[in-house]
Amino acid sequence: MVQILIVDDDPITQLLLRRTLEKQGYQVTVASNGQEGLSRAQQIRPALVICDWMMPILDGIDVCQQLKSNPQLSTTFFILLTSRSDLEDRIAGLNAGADEFLTKPIDMSELRARVRAGLRLYHLNQDLQEQQQMLEAELAEAAQYVRSILPEPLQSPIQIQSRFIPSRQLGGDCFDYYWLSSDTLILYLLDVSGHGLGAALPSVSILNMLRSQAFPGINYQHPHEVLHALNQQFAMSPENPKYLTIWYGVYHHSRQELVYASAGHPPALLVSDAPEPVLQPLKTPGLPLGMFPDFAYQSQRCKIASPQTLYIFSDGIYEILQANHELLGLEGFAHLLQRLHLQGSPTVETILEQVQGCCKRQRFTDDLALMQIVFP
Repeated sequence: MVQILIVDDDPITQLLLRRTLEKQGYQVTVASNGQEGLSRAQQIRPALVICDWMMPILDGIDVCQQLKSNPQLSTTFFILLTSRSDLEDRIAGLNAGADEFLTKPIDMSELRARVRAGLRLYHLNQDLQEQQQMLEAELAEAAQYVRSILPEPLQSPIQIQSRFIPSRQLGGDCFDYYWLSSDTLILYLLDVSGHGLGAALPSVSILNMLRSQAFPGINYQHPHEVLHALNQQFAMSPENPKYLTIWYGVYHHSRQELVYASAGHPPALLVSDAPEPVLQPLKTPGLPLGMFPDFAYQSQRCKIASPQTLYIFSDGIYEILQANHELLGLEGFAHLLQRLHLQGSPTVETILEQVQGCCKRQRFTDDLALMQIVFP
């Protein structure tokens, strides 16, 4: 049964409203002042509140503001009873969060009509909230699935730590690393444009295709061949308007050489700690995958001297708004890494804590992925 709360210090108005609404089949609770009304609202969580403007202890405006600020009651439909008809008064009521007004003396036909209309809106809001909660639950399940298929940390002979942090909306970040042979380590991180399942599904699909080596006739130790195959497979179209960026590398342990290629992705950053931290960006010219099917990607080589640390990441880790209202940016993130390496050997958690400390908001607004590869 629908719960309606009446807040009014006039016993006659209480009685009149209560009888009228109970005849309509509603369950009615009455409060005689604003403070009592707020207490009753928290207890019964009514669908609709009819509240007088002028009352002792708390007036109707105060009741409305406090009720609407409560997340559990914010969707409650609020009707303000008033004998005031000035435009300024109605604006004040609307600013406080009132949804509707009833003018005294109350016309019962108008009361019944406004209550029915208010309850329709309340139930629509409830349905929308339920749909939103279901969608968020599905996205959370999808994010958990993505986390479950990501690789475990590596300890020897190369140490790899990684983190995937989805934003409120699941996105297209994904990464992997595994030994293709006893001497060859595959490393890559990709980011599909957009958010939600539409970005996550192709991201996971690519990860599975690369793990299973589903592209025939290519050498997975040649990054440019892998990028070319992906570019052919995931060409943009009206039905598939998404593109993706990727950084793909192959480390040959015996000769301490990294071969890599990138497609529109942020550069990986190679950090040398001795005698002081020096950052070397690793990136090749290349458009995001899917834009031009015949684009020719290139591989480059880099010698790895011990000890060095390689960072591969998505743009969500540096496209954050700082307290000074400026973006951290790639250069700011690189400086942050350099500063942390001056202080020692940072962990992935330390880096993320420092980045979050720069963030104006309480959480990251975009998905982010970070890999830390330590070459001892």
